[in-house]
Amino acid sequence: MIRCVRHAAAFCFLLLVALLVNAARVQVVKASAYDDNPANRRIAITRYHQPRGDILVGGSPVTGSRDAGGQLRYQRTYADGPLYAPVTGFASQTYGTTLLEGTEDGVLSGTASQLASVPLWNEITRARQRGGDVHTTIDAAAQRAAYTRLAGRRGAVAAVDPATGRILALVSSPSYDPAALSGTGAAVNDAWRRLNADTSQPMLDRAIRQTYPPGSTFKVVTAAAALQSGKVTDLLAPTRSPDPYRLPGSTATLTNEGGGCANASMYDAFRVSCNTVFAKLGADVGLAGMRAQAQAFGFNDTRLRIPPSVAKSNFDTRMSPDQVALSSIGQFDTTATPLQMAMVAAAVGNGGTLMAPYLVDSVTNRSGATVSADGPRTLHRAMSEGTARQLQQLMEAVVTDGTGTNAAIPGVVVGGKTGTAQHGVDNTGTPYAWFISYAKPPGGTQASVAVAVVVEDAEAARADISGGGNAAPVARAVMRAVLSAR
Repeated sequence: MIRCVRHAAAFCFLLLVALLVNAARVQVVKASAYDDNPANRRIAITRYHQPRGDILVGGSPVTGSRDAGGQLRYQRTYADGPLYAPVTGFASQTYGTTLLEGTEDGVLSGTASQLASVPLWNEITRARQRGGDVHTTIDAAAQRAAYTRLAGRRGAVAAVDPATGRILALVSSPSYDPAALSGTGAAVNDAWRRLNADTSQPMLDRAIRQTYPPGSTFKVVTAAAALQSGKVTDLLAPTRSPDPYRLPGSTATLTNEGGGCANASMYDAFRVSCNTVFAKLGADVGLAGMRAQAQAFGFNDTRLRIPPSVAKSNFDTRMSPDQVALSSIGQFDTTATPLQMAMVAAAVGNGGTLMAPYLVDSVTNRSGATVSADGPRTLHRAMSEGTARQLQQLMEAVVTDGTGTNAAIPGVVVGGKTGTAQHGVDNTGTPYAWFISYAKPPGGTQASVAVAVVVEDAEAARADISGGGNAAPVARAVMRAVLSAR
């Protein structure tokens, strides 16, 4: 009898151990998997049972919370929703979160461990504290200037501080009001269907999630590669470039919209944007050199986070010589986000150093104490200081006496590059108008703002003029807004 009792006790003990092990597995090992399971409604209920923290621009919140009752109690509200949608994204009880609402959800909802006053307290107690606030790097005046000047046309603007990498503006047009997706019910579902069915794609963040052929704005990269490699040593020397130019290894020829490009110097070819000169320079530099230079500016980077992910800007790593030539003028398979092209202009304006772009300045808890902060970080040395100075000469000539005069600001040194990118089957689509630029404050020697603008629905009478006519005035307004606050 005693033996049976001992066996039963041992068996019960083993069952207890197994129960404890399984409980630990569920509560510790598998906890994150259960938390992330979309069928776990408890997560959504917990997330929205209290007001979310806010996203701030210039110290003022552009988000809020409204008590709507029910299980998913607090609905997200937005001030100037369409203006800041490319920054905030949306927080929806029905459709989840995007952009900063998504990447900073732990902070905003109060689950982030960094908000706890006592280390590991939340993990031990499973308690939730009030959400923290996310302070962005966005300049309100620059954001509004970009949004207003785009005036609803399809396109995007990205602006950064070249010296720090702070993102000053991210605008995508047309936009939408994220508040339409807050809450639950038929109205939210209707808004979701309507926005997704809209052919203008208002929920697409064109500034960081859409890539375009950069057209002639990519000639900044090609010029850098030619100067860095020594293919060009004198900006004013003839380049021995024929017009028309026969693409290497091909029977196809490339021409220019305007004249004066045959054997033009790099200075003049850049100023009036000669395709033949830069296609030949790219072919002369070769695939390896062009690829290395493009990647030094940030192309082909799949890991860029600001913290929302940024679509990869592409420069093919395997091409024939004729494809390299076309890629060197921003065509073939070369594509870039507006943020990427703002980074190109920023590296030139910053003396060759490319700073990592970032959108979140700091995170504070509900008491206002800073719990984390971001700051300047070098991403790449894109080129030497000497090359950067030469590129500044080229870009500033575009604005003073070239295709980008519409970007000029009295008393301010502005450098720029226009571009018109062909696209569609047999290039039948309406060209995209591009303009990238930087501006130095009066009396300053270093650029304090760099901008990239793309307008999708711009009519172009000839290559590059639409970039100067449609996109350059937008860039000028953004640069002026930033400089006026300095």
